[in-house]
Amino acid sequence: MNAHFGETYAESWARDYVLAPLGGRTVVQALADGESAKTVWRAVCQVEDVSPKLR
Repeated sequence: MNAHFGETYAESWARDYVLAPLGGRTVVQALADGESAKTVWRAVCQVEDVSPKLR
């Protein structure tokens, strides 16, 4: 996420942005609930225009 958003914004985005593919949870909530980092990153890629080289 740091590579896509930048270090400061990545932290804020992960904490505040609610993702439908994660059942209405934020990245932080999903990870705390035990979702794998891979699953969470795929959800981020679904809602953001992430560069193919970062996917």
